[in-house]
Amino acid sequence: MAELIVLGIVALFVLVTLAKSVRIVPQARAGVVERLGRYSRTLTPGLALVVPFVDRIRPLLDLREQVVSFEPQPVITEDNLVVSIDTVIYFQVTDPKAATYEIANYIQAIEQLTVTTLRNVIGGMALEATLTSRDDINGQLRGVLDEATGKWGIRVNRVELKAIDPPGSIKDSMEKQMRADREKRATILNAEGVKQSQILTAEGEKQSAILRAEGQREAQILQAEGQAKAIATVFAAIHAGDADPKLLAYQYLQVLPQIAQGESNKVWIIPSEVTQALGQLTKALPGGDTKPPTD
Repeated sequence: MAELIVLGIVALFVLVTLAKSVRIVPQARAGVVERLGRYSRTLTPGLALVVPFVDRIRPLLDLREQVVSFEPQPVITEDNLVVSIDTVIYFQVTDPKAATYEIANYIQAIEQLTVTTLRNVIGGMALEATLTSRDDINGQLRGVLDEATGKWGIRVNRVELKAIDPPGSIKDSMEKQMRADREKRATILNAEGVKQSQILTAEGEKQSAILRAEGQREAQILQAEGQAKAIATVFAAIHAGDADPKLLAYQYLQVLPQIAQGESNKVWIIPSEVTQALGQLTKALPGGDTKPPTD
């Protein structure tokens, strides 16, 4: 009976020893092995054997890229305004030994380093530059963090500013400024539209007046040409008919009433040829050649 108990105890001891000797490390994990309190080696993913009761495996480290979001931090800008900035850090453990022994809590260390670096960067920038220079701020933060965390076995891949919240009074002022800028742009666009409309209207009136003047000029030219042709035709007809002065005088007498219709016709100029023709016409009438009696 005592032998069975001893065998059971030995078998249990062997099982416990085997259990402590065999370790399985998952993918993308790493384990730091300490032998008698000193660093011995780093376990890679897969099956590993350790010396029981001599080797101790510290908690496994995650080698994947990790994302940590920190609480919003108050930061003072160059123009003495307090803004609340929320940051997100993307980092990855590259050296499990350094991440274990070089820093006690690398998450807390990264957070504090981010806060101090962010205050240094934002402290040299005005509020407007802070709101419009996120890429520059991210680049500066990443450079400082990557340099400081390198000896901790950590690589900072990206730093993102998730939110930049200025004070409420500044938000109201910015909204009023944006509203004023929008109204200013709308007024300018409206004025430009009115100006263009007036310019187009003036150009249209100008072109219309030019076209009307050209039309009137063409009409007057055509009318003058028609009158010239008519006069030439009449002159040719008279010339062909060999009209005598009596006929010319008669035609002139017919035209006289039309000349007298004008209100501005106060003085008439009668050509000498027409006067002679009228004299001849008077002679041609009955009793026209009668001479006054002589003594």
